[in-house]
Amino acid sequence: MTQETQSALTPEVQAMIGVTGEVVEGWGIVDEEYLRRFTQAVMDPDPRYWDHEFAASTKFGEVITPPIMVSYMSSRIRPDQEDPITRAFEENPMSDGIGRVSRPGSLPPVPTNLVRVLNAGNELEIYKYPSIGDKIFFQNRYSDIRERVGRDGRPFLIITSETTYKNQKDELLCITRASSIRR
Repeated sequence: MTQETQSALTPEVQAMIGVTGEVVEGWGIVDEEYLRRFTQAVMDPDPRYWDHEFAASTKFGEVITPPIMVSYMSSRIRPDQEDPITRAFEENPMSDGIGRVSRPGSLPPVPTNLVRVLNAGNELEIYKYPSIGDKIFFQNRYSDIRERVGRDGRPFLIITSETTYKNQKDELLCITRASSIRR
């Protein structure tokens, strides 16, 4: 980096690494109706998700869910709650419906003047498939923030947030990591 280019990885930004949100109980339980709708939406006809007899013969011994389903369950809201995406559009008609949408368990914003956001990738670490009847709990955390320099010589940030999903028995189901580029 040249001397005239100021680092985007300020002490305030670095202090965000490890910041953790509250543990949030997702709305509803893992049930067969939501599982049916989810697997139809993602077009995954695997009989482990619906055929009790077949599922009992697998190493899981029961109907299981696609592991990524819990991440969608964490964004469900009760019918009596305000929709945060609708609120974001009411507050800012130019909202993209993603950034600056405050949901339960959201992390505070990273204090930077870099406002362009690009997806830098996602990953899923699976530990246990959710079972029918599980309650899902999740918690967000900033796990990493790195600085890189673009071809234009200007610094940008790669921000990685991690969401940990557990069931009512405190069993770790999965961890998702979402990285974004801030330019």
